[in-house]
Amino acid sequence: MGQNFGFVKVAAAIPRVEIADCIYNEREIYNQIIEAVHRNVQIIVFPELSITAYTCGDLFGHTLLLEQARKALSLLVEETSDYPILCIVGMPVAAGNCLYNCAVVFQSGKILGVVPKSYLPNYKEFYEERWFTSGISATIDTIELCGDRVPFGTDLLFESAGVVVGVELCEDLWVPIPPSSYLVQQGADIIVNLSATNELIGKHSYLLSLVRQQSARCVAGYVYASAGFGESSTDLVFAGNGLVVENGSILAESKRFSSTPQLVVSEIDVERLRTERRVMTSFAKGAWAHGRDARFIPFVLNDIPLRLTRKVGAFPFVPSDSLVLNERCAEILDIQSSGLAKRLVHTQAQSVVLGISGGLDSTLALLVAVRTLDKLGWNREKIIGVTMPGFGTTGRTYHNAMMLMRSLGITIREISIREACELHFKDIDHDISIQDITYENSQARERTQILMDIANQTGGLVIGTGDLSELALGWATYNGDHMSMYAISTSIPKTLVKYLVSWVAENELVGEARDTLIDIVNTPISPELIPADENGEIKQKTEDLVGPYALHDFFLYNMLRFGFSPAKLYFLAQYAFEGVYEPDTIKKWLKIFCRRFFNQQFKRSCLPDGPKVGMVSLSPRGDWRMPSDASSAMWQKECDEL
Repeated sequence: MGQNFGFVKVAAAIPRVEIADCIYNEREIYNQIIEAVHRNVQIIVFPELSITAYTCGDLFGHTLLLEQARKALSLLVEETSDYPILCIVGMPVAAGNCLYNCAVVFQSGKILGVVPKSYLPNYKEFYEERWFTSGISATIDTIELCGDRVPFGTDLLFESAGVVVGVELCEDLWVPIPPSSYLVQQGADIIVNLSATNELIGKHSYLLSLVRQQSARCVAGYVYASAGFGESSTDLVFAGNGLVVENGSILAESKRFSSTPQLVVSEIDVERLRTERRVMTSFAKGAWAHGRDARFIPFVLNDIPLRLTRKVGAFPFVPSDSLVLNERCAEILDIQSSGLAKRLVHTQAQSVVLGISGGLDSTLALLVAVRTLDKLGWNREKIIGVTMPGFGTTGRTYHNAMMLMRSLGITIREISIREACELHFKDIDHDISIQDITYENSQARERTQILMDIANQTGGLVIGTGDLSELALGWATYNGDHMSMYAISTSIPKTLVKYLVSWVAENELVGEARDTLIDIVNTPISPELIPADENGEIKQKTEDLVGPYALHDFFLYNMLRFGFSPAKLYFLAQYAFEGVYEPDTIKKWLKIFCRRFFNQQFKRSCLPDGPKVGMVSLSPRGDWRMPSDASSAMWQKECDEL
């Protein structure tokens, strides 16, 4: 994939055209190719029949139009011979006794291949079968065009070291099994679609759903270029739809109904797409159903200085759209409470036991437990919330823990761990003034022992409060807060926890409970295992020790979801956190993430059950199976070389 990390810069071009004026149209197409070259575009696609215009009607039967189209193409290929950009334009191509609606692919002064349209619309306002023959029925596999013999057919794929490109035209997308479905199984990473879709009320939203769904179903990039302003004639209006889509997500789109030419540019991450396909092993299993193997036509993907124009989200676990985030929070809480409900019913649990610290994680677990018991119609008093003040407990978190439990109507137990820990230190001959890992972990294990024993007393289950981010970093005491009888938030990342708690505050609670939740959301994240400062404030802040969870969740998502290397994580993080974290800061915490992620796998290899919520999970029962003794040497070395 080289230094560009698998990114391919593509463009959907919408030129201004004049109907049946091939020379004018050639000039407009040429100008957009030159603009694309200056913007470091590697692949550019133009609308259907862009050299002649789509709405020529019966003029397609005139020899002069077809001859002028060939001359315009020849001129265009010659004029762009010094530019290594891969170009795909639309034009009518006569071969033998047939006329085909084609995409012509050329680069550096050479025509690489011609792809005819497979499905010709011949209903309502469309009459393509009046002029054209379907490429499916073609019996030839080469044609003569602009003085050369070139490959011809619906089975062509254009291949370089970094990307494979497949072509379909307009109506091909609208049929039950589009040609692109077969092309991607033959290896296409990016599908380009040359189109001339007219505008009708509601049609645009349907078109968007088609393009997004096909790119998602094909796990592919999809570049869609449709006819614009100049095509609007007689009964039809064209709006100029240019789209760059990746696996269901729109990266860039044109402004509709513009009277000026447009170039819609973005970068498609081919490395990411290929990783997705390899992980989804069922992807390639249907390739046998396509009876004809693709013909691969080589081209050279030119090297470019890469500057991303696509947005790189800093919080991949958190939707940027507030409406989507609202829906996501509601759905996650439903998943969590449904999983917990099944476990409680199955085990005939008489109680639910949680340690309540006044922090975000235990608050979320408590809120899920309350929703679950309400869902089952059980009394909330079956929830036993245990607050266990220790050496680092502050007044703020203690107050919030007590206020929250009281306002939710659960059973409250307060058990100080100070005396038990002091006795334990004496038993193991540990100096209490030495606040090291033994000092901290003893408190965590004492709390877990208390919870487990209370669960035994009351016939209940201990509900874990740890989250996905802590598991990734190993930020949990082995056989302490690492252990529970059901880990309710095991696949919830830290950056998402506060939004879930905030959602409950805004949508389900009022008064004291709501106010308490808001304060908990604003409390610094801390295990509170070290005494407070002289002002009684939290001294031990987790992010000061292991780094910002925003960065770690970014690394976690992109490394597990897409298998990205440290170099690519570093590259992307600089875009995502520009103006927030300096490159050296990102590099520092990336090294720590890689080291901790590998070294702490042994804790993840024996995790308790917990509901899978999102696409990234660390459950050893299916989502992440890594040897506990896997070496991080290669990842560390790449970090050192950044």
